[in-house]
Amino acid sequence: MTTPETGRIAYGGDYNPEQWPDSVQDEDHRLFDRARIDTLTVGVFSWALTQPAEDTYDITVLDRILDRAAAEGRQVCLATGTAALPPWLARAHPEVNRTDFEGRRHRYGQRHNFCPSSPVYRRLAAALAGRIAERCAGHPALLAWHINNEYGGACYCERCAAAFRDWLRGRHGTLDALNDAWCTTFWSHRFTDWDEIEPPSALTEHWRGPDHTAFQSITLDYHRFTTDALLGCFRAEKEAIRRHDPHTPVTTNFMGAYRPLDYHRWAPHLDFASWDSYPPLDAPPTRAALGHDLMRGLKDGAPFWLMEQTPSTTACREVNPLRRPGELRLATWQAVAHGADAALYFQMRASRGACEKYHGAVIGHAGRDDTRVFREVASLGRELAELGPVTLGARTPARTALLFDWDSWWALELSDGPSRLVRYQDVVHTYYRAARAAGADVDVVAVTADLTPYDVVLAPVLHLVKGDLATRLEAVAARGGTVLTTFLSGRADTHDNAFLTDVPGPLAGLMGVRVDEWDSRPADTVNPVVLGTGDDTLRTEARLVFEIVLPRGAEPVGTYQEDFYAGTPAVTRHPVGASGGEGWYVATALDQPGVDWVVRRVLARHGLVGPYAGHPSVETAARTAPDGTRLFFLLNHAADPVPLTAHATAVDLLTGERTERGEAFALDPRGVRVLRLEPAVE
Repeated sequence: MTTPETGRIAYGGDYNPEQWPDSVQDEDHRLFDRARIDTLTVGVFSWALTQPAEDTYDITVLDRILDRAAAEGRQVCLATGTAALPPWLARAHPEVNRTDFEGRRHRYGQRHNFCPSSPVYRRLAAALAGRIAERCAGHPALLAWHINNEYGGACYCERCAAAFRDWLRGRHGTLDALNDAWCTTFWSHRFTDWDEIEPPSALTEHWRGPDHTAFQSITLDYHRFTTDALLGCFRAEKEAIRRHDPHTPVTTNFMGAYRPLDYHRWAPHLDFASWDSYPPLDAPPTRAALGHDLMRGLKDGAPFWLMEQTPSTTACREVNPLRRPGELRLATWQAVAHGADAALYFQMRASRGACEKYHGAVIGHAGRDDTRVFREVASLGRELAELGPVTLGARTPARTALLFDWDSWWALELSDGPSRLVRYQDVVHTYYRAARAAGADVDVVAVTADLTPYDVVLAPVLHLVKGDLATRLEAVAARGGTVLTTFLSGRADTHDNAFLTDVPGPLAGLMGVRVDEWDSRPADTVNPVVLGTGDDTLRTEARLVFEIVLPRGAEPVGTYQEDFYAGTPAVTRHPVGASGGEGWYVATALDQPGVDWVVRRVLARHGLVGPYAGHPSVETAARTAPDGTRLFFLLNHAADPVPLTAHATAVDLLTGERTERGEAFALDPRGVRVLRLEPAVE
């Protein structure tokens, strides 16, 4: 759990000096000084330069880059460059090219174009990483290692088929165990020889694309296999680096809530987590915040690096909106508020050609320093430099956990029924957004995480319940905590086989409900739900899935208003044990106001509703520094000022302004305050 040692929040980003003559590099470094850039990620796609032929290496290109960075007082996150094959490799060893879902062997092109099961790829990638580490370890500019880049994709070639069979032997042991796990008595699929097993693709189990499969268990295992296969590539490079450099921290850049890879399986093998944040610019700010908290949760709450964000616009979407004035600063401070110890950009200088030439950059094609984007980057650089090391290593004191489970994500969206309109990430985000709107700090953690630090555990669409999870959730409630889960939870085991018991399976006792039937309707079909009683009521809307709940100890909190199940519970609360614990069950896809209402009441009983929860544009976050300093972040996502009353005496570390508890103040449009809280006077 080693993070790079820096004197302040690392600031900079992806730089490709190999694309530019010395005169341009001279100007770039001058501009880097103006913007307080101190960290450069280099060599990300340099394989064709550092190894121009199979038996030829030329690391001098990296020597020059590192020497120049050191001379300029900058540090480097040095990449191994193995994310895209060089043309000679694909030509000499065509088996390294991927075979796609439709069974087509690709020729050379694009990036992420290697078969993860190819021994040639692994051998040459690890050899290159070792050569670079042998040459560059100990260089004064070296700050961290960056292996590959944005791992992703899948391969369906014969080598992957053979590797999949080996992986299955390790996971299931025997064909009898595999046949039971995959329920192969269905449709005459019982396997009698390992070689009969094929990767699930458009040529085998799938129709209408990757999410339509006859055997969910087979496809679920192939997702797991692909995660492990790509992880094996990462580990091979890391081992090669470690033979020459046992200490410098190693990472690779993740992509937040990225469906193809289970990052929880990767987390133990990274020294620190890092990720590339590119939320749609019209998405609510909680989309990026969820990614930050997920990345922080990968390493048990340790700070992460924001490895990439755009300073202005992306280029990979059909439409690429521009960040408005102030949005870059706000997004960067949001990352810091959620645990980032670095704020880096893609890209430092705009590429002159190819598919990213219109992607946002700190320095545009004209190389000017008087653009709005450069001025904002430079202003933020000065602000971060002046803040210094205050936030480094600070942790988030969350008492609310949100369970995030890639297996449940895959299984839910592979399932035929009840509804393909239910999207895991959307439902999870709805509950995360509600908790954040209520002012709660949230740890986004794996289902295997230790739950003892938390008073509230949110587990929406927990489709698969694996191992001892049900027992650990019951323990949360038994000691007085609250567990919330939702429709389509507790449906299946680790192999995606249905539990042979009442829904929600192992969670039924904790939730105090039984579900025999469920109704799925098109997206435009609404069933009103009334939440609460008396003065504390809300009439809200529900869509997509409507489970029909039979209380078994739980009490109704909200009821359906239409159809034959009108008057039956849509939301229930189940008292658990003598310690005042509760299990909440939400049986339908409530709209955001409905989820907000439920989650706020869950948090309120534990005193976890924040002091600014009544201001919808205001985001708060807390961090505690290693020396015990309590930091409190206030961010205004609106384009108008917000009047607030100070909840504690504090000093704004960005301005030096002191605010007394109870004093009125205004949070500027898209404004940020980084408050050092002073101890309360008894």
